[in-house]
Amino acid sequence: MESWELRPASATDVEAVAELRAVVLRSDLERLGRYDARRVRQRLRDGFDPDHTWVIEVDGAFAGCVALRPAEDCHWLEHFYLAPRLQGSGIGSGVLRELLGRCDRHAVPVRLNVLRGSPARRLYERHGFRVQAEDPVDVFMVREPPR
Repeated sequence: MESWELRPASATDVEAVAELRAVVLRSDLERLGRYDARRVRQRLRDGFDPDHTWVIEVDGAFAGCVALRPAEDCHWLEHFYLAPRLQGSGIGSGVLRELLGRCDRHAVPVRLNVLRGSPARRLYERHGFRVQAEDPVDVFMVREPPR
C-alpha cells in the first residue's frame, strides 16, 4: 500500500473533487442510465462542504476525498472517491478504518448510500455496513458502532 494521509479540505478543492467524482461514478451512472457530464459535477459543487471533508493525498498529491457529515442521530459518509489507479490498493480501507474509528469512539452510527451495482458496496460490507433500504438507483447502508 502506498503512503497516504488525510488533510482538511478547503473551498479551493471543489473542482478537483468534482472532476474525480465524474470519473469515478461514470461507469455506474451510465449503467443506470443516469450519467450527465454537467450534472455529475454540479451536484458535487452544490453539496460540497469543506468543513466536513478531507482530501486524500498519496505521496503529497491529490488522490481522492471523503466527507463525514454529522446529522441528528448519525454521521453520513459521503463523497468517498479515490483515483481509479489507486482503487484496490488498500488506501480506501485504510481511510475507512480511520473514519469509522473516530465514529466508534463516540458511539455514532454511520450511514451512506452507494449506487446499485457499484463495486464499492463490497468495501462497505467488509467494514460492517449492512443494507437498510434500496431503490432503483441507490442502496442505503448503515454501520452501528461496536458495543
